[in-house]
Amino acid sequence: MHIEDQVQQKRCGHRPNKEIVSRDEMVDRIKAAADARTDSSFVVMARTDALAVEGLQAAIDRACACVEAGADMIFPEAITELDMYKKFADAVKVPILANITEFGKTPLFTTQELARANVAMALYPLSAWRAGNAAMLKVYEALRKEGHQKSVVDLMQTRDDLYDYLDYHAYEQKLDTLFARDKPGS
Repeated sequence: MHIEDQVQQKRCGHRPNKEIVSRDEMVDRIKAAADARTDSSFVVMARTDALAVEGLQAAIDRACACVEAGADMIFPEAITELDMYKKFADAVKVPILANITEFGKTPLFTTQELARANVAMALYPLSAWRAGNAAMLKVYEALRKEGHQKSVVDLMQTRDDLYDYLDYHAYEQKLDTLFARDKPGS
């Protein structure tokens, strides 16, 4: 579970004018979640937007306080340099997450670069959606302008490709096997 330190009127982490709650309030949020945990495999991740509001050292100090309160992982938002991830990782001593979202504050670091900066995991929250959305827009524009989708069929996944990917034919064979015994003469 991610618990954030932004105020209720949350903004995208890569947008300006974010406001965060006090460090004490954020620590209380983490402590409450950690204290309420009934399953030891349930992970509490503290997300902080403090870098943009208070600077790097304050964000690291806030993250350390969250770890002390029970956070298992840290999500420092809108990091702009690999060295910043390394400083977070060295300070908090728990796994950290990198939010690698296109068109934001964080450069599109490679997984190898992130690993060298001691980032434990990377989040790509909108990459596939953005690509799919751009393709869908082209399809709808073609339908409106041309009255058909013939000019954009090459953007689409074929039925055979989808079925191969899903192994759909094996599913159908399993259905045939399961329900064959219910047919007369089986």
